Amino acid sequence: MKPRHDARFFARVLAIVAVATLTFSATLALAQAKVTRIIVPYAPGGPIDTTARLMAERVKDSLGTVIIENRPGAGGNIGADAVAKAAPDGLTLGIAAVATHAINPWLYSKMPYNAQADFAPITQMLRVPNVLVMNADTAARLKINTLADFIQYAKANPAKLNYASGGNGSAGHLAGEMFKARAGIYAVHIPYNGGNPAQLALLSGQVDFNFDNLATASGNIKAGKLKALAVTTAQRSALLPDIPAVAETLKGFEIDTWWGLVAPAGTPKEVVARLHQAFVAALNSPEVKARFATLMAEPVASTPEQFGAFMTRELARYEKVVKASGARVD
Repeated sequence: MKPRHDARFFARVLAIVAVATLTFSATLALAQAKVTRIIVPYAPGGPIDTTARLMAERVKDSLGTVIIENRPGAGGNIGADAVAKAAPDGLTLGIAAVATHAINPWLYSKMPYNAQADFAPITQMLRVPNVLVMNADTAARLKINTLADFIQYAKANPAKLNYASGGNGSAGHLAGEMFKARAGIYAVHIPYNGGNPAQLALLSGQVDFNFDNLATASGNIKAGKLKALAVTTAQRSALLPDIPAVAETLKGFEIDTWWGLVAPAGTPKEVVARLHQAFVAALNSPEVKARFATLMAEPVASTPEQFGAFMTRELARYEKVVKASGARVD
């Protein structure tokens, strides 16, 4: 009986050792698994965060686990700086937006990162057209039906129109200043603490017009609460093709909201190429295009070189716009 007892004992020991070995191996494999994170320099829930999460889900088959880390604050500078200072190993990526990489370098007297030198471009992701909208009741009362009507009224009534923005130096503010300069009109800028308060002021009739992104304004345009006069992209948006472009009246006018994907400077070219391939494939998928269309966003898949050159042009363009506006944050 004793040998049989010893056999059972050793069998149990071997089983325990086997389970422990498998558990250790699984734990070790999990520890060695590489997780990619995308730092979004804004709070959860906005269009940039929403699209980043959609892309993270779409590239998991090629890149493995991809998580979103929100690092809001200082107009996006905190999150962008975290990307700039991360290890260039391809595991930390970030969203580069018009604010973080074109506007803020001229808006802030001190920047924690260099918008050109500290990042490796991967691809532009998308753009969202901005749109010049009026309070619908105000437009009806002033008999403004077109952009030409708007400019004519503004020229005949200097400073009688006012417009809201999400704050000094915001995209809406700068679009307004750029438009005023090109159209040769004067309207009073009223800054609010964020885009939502500015939109509420427009809807309630406290202000006459603003430049909002199409994703935010489209619902109220379709509901008849806002009168859309023109989009600010070079051509009409395929998402709302009945709205003319400002450039149809003011030749060459173009300003929109964009964002894309970057890695820390020094990320190896082969790693950038692998990331580019994965994210561009996702951007070109019919499912992503359909989802972006519901957000009034247009996918823009570009090469790293194209995206880098685009950001350089935008940085130079906004230097003139910000300085002409006189906007400063600190």
